[in-house]
Parts: sequence; C-alpha cells; structure tokens
Amino acid sequence: MSASRRQVLASASAVGAGIVFTGALSELFAGTAAARSLGRTGYGPLVPDPDGLLDLPKGFRYRVLSREGAPLRSGEGPVPSNHDGMAAFAGRGGRTHLVRNHENRPTAKIRVPAVEGLTYDPEGHGGCTALELDSRNRVLSERVAIAGTAVNCAGGRTPWGTWLTCEETEDRAGDNGHTKDHGFIFEVHPTDPHRTGAVPLTAMGRFQHEAIAIDPRTGVVYETEDAFLKPFGLFYRFLPHKPLGGVGSLRAGGRLQAMRVPGVPDLSTVQETGASFDGVEWVDVPDPLAAATPTRLQDYGPGGITHAQKLEGCYWGGTCVYFVSSFAHRAEGSGADHYGQIWRYDPHRRRLTLVIVFGPDTDVQLPGESPDNICLAPSGGLMVCEDGNGAQHVFGVTRGGEVYAMARGRQNIGTPEQPEWGEFAGVTFSPDGETMYVNCYTPGTTFAVTGPWHG
Repeated sequence: MSASRRQVLASASAVGAGIVFTGALSELFAGTAAARSLGRTGYGPLVPDPDGLLDLPKGFRYRVLSREGAPLRSGEGPVPSNHDGMAAFAGRGGRTHLVRNHENRPTAKIRVPAVEGLTYDPEGHGGCTALELDSRNRVLSERVAIAGTAVNCAGGRTPWGTWLTCEETEDRAGDNGHTKDHGFIFEVHPTDPHRTGAVPLTAMGRFQHEAIAIDPRTGVVYETEDAFLKPFGLFYRFLPHKPLGGVGSLRAGGRLQAMRVPGVPDLSTVQETGASFDGVEWVDVPDPLAAATPTRLQDYGPGGITHAQKLEGCYWGGTCVYFVSSFAHRAEGSGADHYGQIWRYDPHRRRLTLVIVFGPDTDVQLPGESPDNICLAPSGGLMVCEDGNGAQHVFGVTRGGEVYAMARGRQNIGTPEQPEWGEFAGVTFSPDGETMYVNCYTPGTTFAVTGPWHG
C-alpha cells in the first residue's frame, strides 16, 4: 500500500530513529500472516556499496533487474523512465512476475513504447512494463504491458491475479497533447497483457486515482483520490455488476459511490486515535466520467460529502479496508494539520475508525517530503519508501514503532555541489517472502534484495 509523503520518520541518516504516532501497527495486519511475524528490531547498520548504487545491512545483497534506457528484452524499445508502483505475482516453477508502473508525464525522458493492441492513447507517455524472473531473480523477459496512459502512479492487485494501474491525472483530450481523456483505471495481466489490452474502466471514475483495494468476499473496490490542493479528494467504492468475476469482469461496469461521514466534512479535523463513526453513508457519484465537473466537486445533496487531503495508500486487511491521508495543512485549506492518518472502514458495521496518527513531535524534523509507498514485510513489519530531500531510504517500521534503515540509495542525480538522490517507490515482496523488490524512481532502476529476512 502506498502512504504518507510527509515527514513521519525521523533522522534520514540514523538507524533506529524515532517515530511518533499513536495507535497500533498490528491493526494494519489483522487476519494476515504478517500479524504473527512482525520484526522487533532492524538488521544492523548499512554497509556502503562499493558500486555506488544501494547500501544494505550486512548479509543482504542486491541484483539490478532493470535500468532506465537499457533495451527491453522484447525489443520494443528502451526501458521507460519514472519507475513507480509495482506488484509481484507468483508464476510456475518458482518464477515471479513483476508489473511496474511508469509515472510518465509528457515531459518524461523515456516514454513507454507504443505497442499495437496495448496502447490507449498514442500521445500518452505512461504505462506499465512486466518482468518475468526465475527462482534466482534472473530476468527471463521484460516487455510492455500497457502503453499510452498517463501518470501511472500506484494501483493495486485483484483477487484473480491482475494489476489495476491508476492514472493520477485529470487531463482531457487536447491537454498536454493527449488525444483521449485520462484519469482512469486499467487492468493489466502480468503474463498475457493482450488479454487485458488497453481498455479504460470508465465506470470506476475519472479523477486523480492513487490506489485501490478489493474486498475479497464481495468484490467491492475501494479507491483513493490523491488531491493535495483544495478541494481535496474523496474516498470511493465501486460496486461491480460482476463482482469477483475474474479477468475483464470490471469492464461490465457498476456503480461508483463516494463516502459521506455525517457531520465530518473534512477528515483532518479528527485528531483522536480511536475516534469512531457509525452510520457511514455511500452516495452515488452523479457523473463518474466528470464530463463537466470533477467528481470531488459534484453536488452530493444537502449532506455534502467528506473530503481529505492527500488520500493515497489503500489496503485490505482481515475484514476491513484501510486507507491513508498522507498529510493535512491548514495553510493549504485543510481544517486541521496532521502528519499522516491511517483509517479503517468496516463494511459490515458501516463504521469508520481513525487507527493511527503520525505526529510532528519527532526528535529530528525531516525537511520536505518523506514516506511514500508502504508494504508488509514477511518478518519486518512495514517497509516504507522515502520520498524527500537528502539521501533517500527504504525504512523498516516494527510493530512497536521503531524505525530502522533498510536501504539507502547512492545514485546522485544532481551535482557534487548540490547532490540530489532518486526517491524509492514500488516496494513489494516476492510471493515466498524471500526477496524485496523496489524501484528507484529516477534514474529508473529496479532492484531485487535478498538476505536474512527471517533473522
């Protein structure tokens, strides 16, 4: 799941740095194997990489799977820029299939190559690529999985083993040279992309999509909208006509609804961990395609609708869906300030609860933006990709809230006088839990990290 882009973690260079929050991290993993195996400590200090790419703790090692600008093994063109969200799927014979987003705008250095049958808009530069790895993380194939989309940021996996890639844009045909409207979700098959093609799932709405999570019992899809300027985004659910229908079933359409918490127009104003709201309502989105008005600005009736700044990560755990508001600032129009919230929605009880609040009172304040993508680690709690100023890290967070450095990027994309390091993104684990895959956003690089994950 993808989360906070603000300073939550302390001391970008320290191992075991402090983090301030209230709530219980175990809440995030209810009903999962990870809840029983969260790590209690880190893996020791980072060892400088003599090759200048990735510093890791002693005993860990990395393999570079893919680099921006290198030839795709399919021969379709060069590896595109801006590696972002990613998921790993189990294959036959111990193989792993990675599907990787490319958050390309029209200004991207290397676009996703247009491929017949897999291209939505010839003038869209974003999309996904798919890698097939053997049991030793050697790349067997690398190819375009979808092209012609725009600003593919995050997404989420389906219960039937495909990836839903999300466009974080509201560009229309004619904007930035595009020939078609953007702001949609697309389904991507990890091994047979032509099976899913490049078909926008229009009924799921046209807005600044960030991430999705699917209720594995009912097939309801929950969606976050990453709008950081007022008017802020909404939390949505999509009721498919063919729930849990398998590959392509979401094309059959359904109803898009937005969440209304009675009496709470802005989630940032809720500051108390454990605050709970019953009777959550779901209101039909009048125009999911946003033909005239963005979905977050449409008329939802006398009760209005509930907004939140920077809704990003979305994750299904146990019987509930969890979603993240990365930060909120009064100066930008929010009703209150916070450095990150994690919310839980229980569909059965129609109850929304504030589970975790990240706080500003850390010992060392990070400059700029910080955590971005988050995933569950097999034995180390959370893995968090840093997206901020200075050296960039993948941090681990234990159940008790201890923060430790798991990896540090060494790729300087600035100058010796003004160094700048590429952020991390798309952290995910192999199905067997033995490999952490992570991207460096720029220069686009995909790493496979192995080592003593289980101590």
